[in-house]
Amino acid sequence: MRTPRLTLLVLSSLLLLSPVAGVAGPPKAGAPKEDAARGGPVKVVYHLSEDLEQATQALRYIRNHLSVDPGAKIVVVAHASGIDFLLEGAQDAHKNPYNVAVEDLAMQGVEFRVCNLTLQTRKIDKAKVLPEAKIVPSGVAEIARLQTQEGYAYIRP
Repeated sequence: MRTPRLTLLVLSSLLLLSPVAGVAGPPKAGAPKEDAARGGPVKVVYHLSEDLEQATQALRYIRNHLSVDPGAKIVVVAHASGIDFLLEGAQDAHKNPYNVAVEDLAMQGVEFRVCNLTLQTRKIDKAKVLPEAKIVPSGVAEIARLQTQEGYAYIRP
């Protein structure tokens, strides 16, 4: 049999752990702004390794992402066939050049990184890479570094 004092102590403990007492509950609308106030911007790495269709989809996701969280820090890391949209002259299925979208997103702070191992394997001249993209030694290693050392969340469109 519990005593009233013990019951009161248990209820008080539960109240201290409730969202009303300040312990994090489910995310609320506007969470990105609250996250930024607590620990800086949301950081995300988008991983691209497939065809131009994946790049088109990723660019759309990134624009949508920035429309609701303009302070997000976004890095796009491309390797294998995923680099194709970051090469001079690349166009989407509707013949729209990718460089326009890349330039626009770069002006909004999005960073683009291209795998040097892919360039070497495919014998692509580094001069063919859009100027907005930085060449990194390995795309996969860059993704791992961003996740483990810089706290980036991972998205694969």
